[in-house]
Amino acid sequence: MSDTQKLIERMQERIFVLDGAMGTMIQREKLSEAQFRGERFADLPQDLKGNNDLLSLTQPSVIQKIHEAYLRAGADIVETNTFNSTGVSQADYGLEALAYELNFEGAKIARAAADVWSTPEKPRYVAGVLGPTSRTASLSPKVEDPGFRNVNFDQLVTDYKEAVGALLDGGVDFVMIETVFDTLNAKAAGAAVQDVFEERGETRPIIISGTITDASGRTLSGQTPEAFWYSLKHLKPLAVGFNCALGADKLRPHLEEIASVADTLITCHPNAGLPNEFGEYDESPEAMAAVIGDFAKSGLLNIVGGCCGSSPDHIAAIAEEVAKYAPRQLPEIEPLTRLSGLLPFVFRPDLNFVNIGERTNVTGSLRFARLIREERYEEALAVALDQVESGAQILDVNMDEGLLDGVEVMQRFLNLLMAEPEICKIPIMIDSSKWDVIEAGLKVVQGRCIVNSISMKEGEEAFRQAGRQALRYGAAVVVMAFDTDGQADTLERRVTICGRSYEILVDEVGFAPEDIIFDPNVFAIGTGIEEHANYAVDFIESCKQIKARCPGVHISGGISNVSFSFRGNNPIREAIHSVFLFHAVRAGLDMGIVNAGQLEIYENIEADLRERVED
Repeated sequence: MSDTQKLIERMQERIFVLDGAMGTMIQREKLSEAQFRGERFADLPQDLKGNNDLLSLTQPSVIQKIHEAYLRAGADIVETNTFNSTGVSQADYGLEALAYELNFEGAKIARAAADVWSTPEKPRYVAGVLGPTSRTASLSPKVEDPGFRNVNFDQLVTDYKEAVGALLDGGVDFVMIETVFDTLNAKAAGAAVQDVFEERGETRPIIISGTITDASGRTLSGQTPEAFWYSLKHLKPLAVGFNCALGADKLRPHLEEIASVADTLITCHPNAGLPNEFGEYDESPEAMAAVIGDFAKSGLLNIVGGCCGSSPDHIAAIAEEVAKYAPRQLPEIEPLTRLSGLLPFVFRPDLNFVNIGERTNVTGSLRFARLIREERYEEALAVALDQVESGAQILDVNMDEGLLDGVEVMQRFLNLLMAEPEICKIPIMIDSSKWDVIEAGLKVVQGRCIVNSISMKEGEEAFRQAGRQALRYGAAVVVMAFDTDGQADTLERRVTICGRSYEILVDEVGFAPEDIIFDPNVFAIGTGIEEHANYAVDFIESCKQIKARCPGVHISGGISNVSFSFRGNNPIREAIHSVFLFHAVRAGLDMGIVNAGQLEIYENIEADLRERVED
């Protein structure tokens, strides 16, 4: 049994207690500018008061005293004083070069305090904190330019990697990605953590804690709690939950929402109420403990502590209260495809067919391609909105056109799209034949995406690598029935290639079957070439056989391809699409790339035309 599994078992025996606010306790010390500076930074020109993380270097005894006060109050876990110890956050003080040292010393101080208070019966733990930074990768700080970003995914990964390495060197037990107001920042933090773990050949449990910013029940970047979880569940955290922003009583419905879908432990460290007109927190330890005790009584908690306004008195009261109750037990969560935009999207068995909007694809829409080439992005976004309003449940975005810089255009369009809540509420399918374009898209979307596509076209090893990369970003994948001999155009090759792809992704790479979507290639019928005559029937039969050989997967296809020989005759094409879907869905087709606004209802097709199409 791994150390993480042992820890999960311990946390299902009793509720663990996290510490409370670091900032609140530092404010009580009433430290001067000179004390923040210490001797080392006495001559720097900029103000440093308020840079709490710097105190790990200039006033380490103050920080250790705060840790020990929380441990004395009953905390099992103390958080390092590293909330703003990334280069991007310390740049506000001109101290970005101190990022490694701040994290290392912050971890060392917390480790020393925890070791003093640890006993065999009650070991104490250190959570290495990665804060959200002072910037957001999903939102523009410029109202006049919604596509602008003042930080990007790669910059955040670089900064977070430095912080993670230092925290590990300082001896932390967990890595805590906390106060997440932008899920894309958290995805970057998660990627950094995974990279450092892989490079060093060592791991620690991960804890993820988001923050709900107001009564709307969403993060600052617009996600609901369930969508937030689906975006980050690929990190396989020890615990997930929420902290900060709201008092405990206001946090409960959001905690209930995430607890209902997360197959991991639940953590919560709310504020001591809401700030008053002076920015202070008035909720008493007894009142806060009573609310949190009700959470525990309802079976919602595994880890609990306090955030802004909380103190050792709050933690002592909470620890005493939650000791009366059993912790939340891990639920059995049905293995379904779970994607997200701002809202969650769950592919449930009662969904007959999922429409993937196709018109935001430069290879499939001449109008959209022209708008993108001419940089008429506002009109291009209108195309996307039309697809959503016409019923698309997922939006396919493709920028593979010879005259376009696919990486730049994909990022620009998706950054703009992320500023449109009525569009980005649904999941995005990032579609390209080039991995660098796909990756560019994955780096700007906070939701859980689908990668379209990967295949064995360049051999099995390249396919494994693409699968690992998609998994790093938490994406589901469309897998084309393609190998080094080309596209599968017979029933046998479709089934064989998909079967081998399934074995590699599930058994070797670690994909969940429900996150694999096979595209067995929809080819045109009615070409006049005899070898093409059975293409549609073979595709329909392949849906049955692939589902039988690869349990749990989904099947998709580019539906408009089947009628390509009839281009220019839209009534015929729409009839072909409807008939093809009618039979393919019954054979196991789950989703398809279609023009969501142009699908004829099967029963409404004129009888003679329908008979000819079916023939």
